[in-house]
Order: sequence, then structure tokens, then C-alpha cells
Amino acid sequence: MVTLSKIYTRTGDDGETALGNGERVAKYDPRVTAYGTVDEVNASVGLARLHANPKMDFHLALIQNDLFDLGADLCRPEPKLDDDVVTEPALRIAPSQVERLEAEIDDMNADLSVLKSFILPGGTKLAAYLHMARTIARRAERETVHLASYTPINPNAIKYLNRLSDWFFVAARVANDNGEEDVLWIPGANR
Repeated sequence: MVTLSKIYTRTGDDGETALGNGERVAKYDPRVTAYGTVDEVNASVGLARLHANPKMDFHLALIQNDLFDLGADLCRPEPKLDDDVVTEPALRIAPSQVERLEAEIDDMNADLSVLKSFILPGGTKLAAYLHMARTIARRAERETVHLASYTPINPNAIKYLNRLSDWFFVAARVANDNGEEDVLWIPGANR
């Protein structure tokens, strides 16, 4: 359980922050960048929820909780072989969280027409916010893949972010009256 009695600590005034295992790193460390961008995704989901119907809001609330799990996962490095015994296991994204997103994508996509053009971000307010969340999730995925290129991370973290951006794309189409209000790209239209 987290207890926050004081919000500012002054421990980051020198440009460093603590990871979930207590290790101090620069605030520009790729791990901090990755979980910081996950936090941005979460904030954008909060904006989308302002425009969601109860069913969509329910699913977005699940995603927001998952994103806190993902941030916790990314902020705690895998223990090194010479570390002391870990007394509390790290919270990690589980395969079931990825599988839930896949099932929800399939469920939402079942009623959508097949796309015959790329779509532009927009349409309804909810769709526009979901597209914003999608692009931030893609950035978080790129940053997490970069992090994984030189240090071990939970592979389900990358899978989750990859499915999440797909989830936002399909959900944006649902929010656009099941694709009827999608804004289609017309290649070369302004030449």
C-alpha cells in the first residue's frame, strides 16, 4: 500500500530520481522516460473518459489501472544476481492483461466495416482523444523497446503497449459511430 503524506521531498532537486528498487538515476534515464510516457498515456485516457459512455468509461478505467501497473513494472528493474534477496516481488504486467485487450479489440472490431483507407485522427471528441492516447502509447512502446535493447524488462510490457495502441485505434472507430464518422485520408487531395 502506498502512503503519501508529503508530496514534495526535494530528493529530485539534483536531477535524479529513485527507481522502484531505490536505485538513483538521472531523470532523463531511458527507464524514467519510458514510465514517464506511460504516465502521459494515462493522463490522456483521463481526458478521453470525460467524453465516454458508461461502457467505454468502464474499459478505460481498467486501462488506467493497468497503466499504473505498467509504470510500476517499468520503474523496478529486474534484480541482479548479486542483489540481496527481494522481500516483495515486483508488480509485472501479466499475459492476462494483454489477452484482455485482445479480446476487447476483437469484440469492438466485430461490428466495424473493413477499412479501405487510412483514417485521420478526429471525428468525435472521444475519438480525437483516443487517437491522442494511441499516439502517446506508440511513443511509450518505442521508448520501452529502446529500454529493452540494453536491459532486461518484462516482455509483456511491450506486448501490452503494442495491443493498447491497437485498442485505442479500434475504440476511436467505435466512438466515431462505429466508423461512420471516421475522417478518411484522401491521398494527394490538396495538390
